[in-house]
Amino acid sequence: MIISPRRACGQRPAAGPASRGRHDDDSPGRPAGAGAVLPDGQELTARLWSRRQTPRGWLYEVGLPAYRNTEDGDVQAAEYRVWVRAPEHVRPVDGVSYDVVPTERLPPPSPVREALGPRRPSGWVLQKAGGRGPGGAVLHAVDCTEAPQNAPLLTLERALDVAEQPGTRLCSMCGAAQELDPVLRGFDHIDGG
Repeated sequence: MIISPRRACGQRPAAGPASRGRHDDDSPGRPAGAGAVLPDGQELTARLWSRRQTPRGWLYEVGLPAYRNTEDGDVQAAEYRVWVRAPEHVRPVDGVSYDVVPTERLPPPSPVREALGPRRPSGWVLQKAGGRGPGGAVLHAVDCTEAPQNAPLLTLERALDVAEQPGTRLCSMCGAAQELDPVLRGFDHIDGG
């Protein structure tokens, strides 16, 4: 059953802390019926007010029918709005069109991001030499297949300090050398200048 607080009692729910999450019919767009799945597994018909695409999936703003107490001690129909994950907590209702439901989609990825692909995770890892004494330490990008597992993650500033130490070399397999050399030695040496 879809319950509208205005239609049920002819007045708006009271504003203030007691009404947090409750709304009336003044929101933009028209709600559509949708099946809501409650935490205990019960399903009921709710009002679908809007949809939002996020990097982690879709969220649906649904209005769940409820009751609330008025200041004069009466009970009236109300609606509690909440954002829930789809499809875990929302089900379509047969025969209902969702074309009128306001929908926010993620912006398309930039052409530059599509061409370059996903960004490499930030950070650097130091692979220490096996023995005592100088030499043999290798600085890797955090996602390098040659990087030691569970080694502490270094910031760029710390990685540059380590890279300047005698005996430390930059891994050429993961691109650490290509990324850090210009910062350490300046860009002039790239052109042979």
